Amino acid sequence: MNTGIISNDGERRLVLISGRAHPDLAAAVSEALGSALVPTTAYDFANGEIYVRFGESIRGADAFVLQSHAAPINQWIMEQLLMVDALKRASAKTITVVAPFYGYARQDKKHRGREPISARLMSDLFKTAGADRLMSVDLHAAQIQGFFDGPVDHLWAMPILVEYVRTRVDTSNVTVVSPDAGRIRVAEQWAAKLGGGPLAFIHKTRDISRPNRTVANRVVGDVEGRSCVLVDDLIDTAGTITGAVRVLMEAGAKDVIVAATHGVLSDPAVDRLQQCGAREVVVTDTLPIPEDRRFPQLTVLSIAPLLARAIREVFDDGSVTSLFDGQA
Repeated sequence: MNTGIISNDGERRLVLISGRAHPDLAAAVSEALGSALVPTTAYDFANGEIYVRFGESIRGADAFVLQSHAAPINQWIMEQLLMVDALKRASAKTITVVAPFYGYARQDKKHRGREPISARLMSDLFKTAGADRLMSVDLHAAQIQGFFDGPVDHLWAMPILVEYVRTRVDTSNVTVVSPDAGRIRVAEQWAAKLGGGPLAFIHKTRDISRPNRTVANRVVGDVEGRSCVLVDDLIDTAGTITGAVRVLMEAGAKDVIVAATHGVLSDPAVDRLQQCGAREVVVTDTLPIPEDRRFPQLTVLSIAPLLARAIREVFDDGSVTSLFDGQA
């Protein structure tokens, strides 16, 4: 497999570069694109500083630098920033940051005084480093697109998740459930794609002074005797999701499938998900999920074909929106 792809007019060259956070995803995107990854040297000094260098010329190339912000999140963000800086100084023509999971996306606004808006700072850092464009999957808040001064490709995992979930349920007896009132719009789109069944949402309370703490109170909507598809953008410690599963089962749901884009799965998520009573937990591989975080009810779908198609559309000056039937 050759490094890089030459445009139809022979004037431009696409190169794909990856950090060390998620090598399996990088390999899958590389294969789907039909372009080998640029050989890269990356290592840590004894004090934790990161060194990166590319093993071949990328002068004049359209560079796509892939790094999902997995744990330890700050290390991988810093590595991607250094790669962007190296690309800028090596005279890449354009630099696109591909961050399937965008770090700090949950800190998109101030809940209280004297807090940062960290998601905005992330965009500023990438812009300062030299990025021309951002690409991410299912941002926690759509407004983050406006934080970056340049094009942002906001990809949706919904088509991949829906296609799979449709094979796992009786679409005539499905209720799509949002884990809170704020994600009803997404649940509506899911319901439309699963045959137009009813919607429900979980009424919950959150203590903004304590991270990862929510209390699911009751379900609003028709779930009794129905298969429930509980949809969210990410599962971190799984407190919200497993609380919602409990409420749904207590309300008489036939069974529950959880579908989320990003499987962060911080402790104690795996234990909670295994014991919560969900029939299946479906995520994509925007983040690496090592073997010790996998469990019998977990299904991991590949996001690589979507990323590869979006990268190719950007390179060919095509339409990324067309990948989502005009819904992106």
